[in-house]
Amino acid sequence: MAARHRRRTATIAVVAALVALPTTIGCDAVDKALDCVQTADSIADSVTDLQQAVENAANDPTQTDASLNSIENNLDKIGDKTDNADINKAVDDLDKAVGNVRTAIKNGDNTPDVSPVTDAAGELTKVCTP
Repeated sequence: MAARHRRRTATIAVVAALVALPTTIGCDAVDKALDCVQTADSIADSVTDLQQAVENAANDPTQTDASLNSIENNLDKIGDKTDNADINKAVDDLDKAVGNVRTAIKNGDNTPDVSPVTDAAGELTKVCTP
């Protein structure tokens, strides 16, 4: 519940910042904000799903794999929607963090540390701020 509230708050903040942009700011800032608004919900949901899946891995280990797949699919979509270098770097960092969690699971870690995924998602949110 708190994660969804934070996601909603972050989305509202990005939208508010976008609306508040003066018309003298170039299109790059507006494009960057729009790209980020489009990604905020999907990334937040995917990271929340991953955290819950890892917590419940003992009950259903397939949830973790499904959550990782969801994040990777969303990252592919994000990369296709933007040509912003900062956003693309943040997406790449998040993709790498997801890959590291996947590798840890393949190596037998049933409860991998997902904090790098959370941190990378936070960095993506940071670069979304105009």
